Amino acid sequence: MTKKRTRIILFVTLIFIILLAIPSYFWTKSNIKELNAFYNSKLSPVIMIPGSSATENRFDTLVTKLNQHTRNKHSLLKVKVWNNGKITYKGKIRANDNEPIIVVGFENNKDGYSNIKKQARMFNQAFAALQTRYKFNNFKGIGHSNGGLIYTDFLEQYFNEYSQVEIKRLMTIGTPYNFDETSISNKTEMLADFIANRESIPTNLTVYSVAGTETYDSDRLVPESSVSAGKYIYQKQVKHFTEITVTGEDAEHSDLPQNDEVVSLIERYMLDNQNQGMNRKGKNPQDNLQKQDKK
Repeated sequence: MTKKRTRIILFVTLIFIILLAIPSYFWTKSNIKELNAFYNSKLSPVIMIPGSSATENRFDTLVTKLNQHTRNKHSLLKVKVWNNGKITYKGKIRANDNEPIIVVGFENNKDGYSNIKKQARMFNQAFAALQTRYKFNNFKGIGHSNGGLIYTDFLEQYFNEYSQVEIKRLMTIGTPYNFDETSISNKTEMLADFIANRESIPTNLTVYSVAGTETYDSDRLVPESSVSAGKYIYQKQVKHFTEITVTGEDAEHSDLPQNDEVVSLIERYMLDNQNQGMNRKGKNPQDNLQKQDKK
């Protein structure tokens, strides 16, 4: 092989290496930038899921009440997942709002265990899209009624895909973990599945399960015993599990998300940077509550 031919081969090889290195350099630079944005993110959204037959507008009154009594107003972003997989957005997250409220609703908002599993899968699609778009590394979850069931299925079936994202706290409100059964001896298929898969739920999670009792034993739709069945899923699996019973005015099932005591609980236990201790009636939120904290 002549020296000239050797030089040509070396030159071509060098050019080839450079051509490979250039896209690798920009890919690495872009990847590092994304990782820095993720790890340095101050965003900690509150992601809410409504119950069956409800839409992404379900928590409008709740958000209004939260924003009436805080210096730092929460942005409201509404997300809808359609049956064909399309995701639409309404509203926006305001610049410098580190704790926006995101509500995820579904075209399929029907009741029933099979639909809850479909909705959990749809919520996973929305969650992945939101995390990619906003790059938050932690969040808080609130689910009303079947929204709490969707959250439970999501935590058990999908959340391990997000190993670097933390769910700090979860509050379920009037969630029928055993549907309309009044006895834990009669476990529904859903409750049995949730109990069987409970070890997939993050152990560093704090969970609040809120029940309403307008009558002695129910909120006129969900039996208190069905809400209480959540302890068989979360208790001794998560860091803290707390059961709270709200009584008195507006403790009926559909009224719970805008119930003043529930709003106070959210302010006190779910939000990161709020004044503690007093609700809009000037009372301590514990005055009308029954509470158990079980580890």
